[in-house]
Amino acid sequence: MEATSGVPLVVLREDDAPHRLLPIFIGGPEAAAIALAVTGQASPRPLTHDLMAALVQSLDGHLDSVEVTELREGSYFATLSVHGAAGEQRLDTRPSDAIALAVRLGAPLFVADEVLDEAGTLPAAESDEAVMDEVTIDQAVDQFRAFLDDIDPSQFADGGRGALAESERGEASGGDTRDASNTTETDDTESDASGGDETT
Repeated sequence: MEATSGVPLVVLREDDAPHRLLPIFIGGPEAAAIALAVTGQASPRPLTHDLMAALVQSLDGHLDSVEVTELREGSYFATLSVHGAAGEQRLDTRPSDAIALAVRLGAPLFVADEVLDEAGTLPAAESDEAVMDEVTIDQAVDQFRAFLDDIDPSQFADGGRGALAESERGEASGGDTRDASNTTETDDTESDASGGDETT
């Protein structure tokens, strides 16, 4: 959750130095779907992303990768690379949906170099080298896990329809939002790139 607005967000971190961060504001249902998968929890009834993952597997498909490809007018855009009987397909998607599916199917997540160059930020540094140390990373992970521990899967038994309706009003652009401080609040973002660095 973003500290001042309380809006859910995903923060993607570059694997290689300088370990740039890409924050993406997302909708409540998508945040819950990602959190449930990351923590290994299950909803009482299948959520939309659970169904999507089941369809890919039941049709002998494979999610090869997810990539955040573009930042346009404050919104992020992504693609899914899927292999199946018809060959390779690249599908347009919101980063939040792509991430929720990737964590369920174990697919790698990438962010385009252009996106990281434009919107990536260096982590707060305690030294002149502006490098996030392992202690700082562990603290951030612990804080995020504490947030996930407070999520009750039963709250999303209806698929998060109430929160989804509110989220969709802000997602008219079809993308995920970059920064709540200087763009209209909408949905979510994530990162990784073709030719870019793999993120976690």
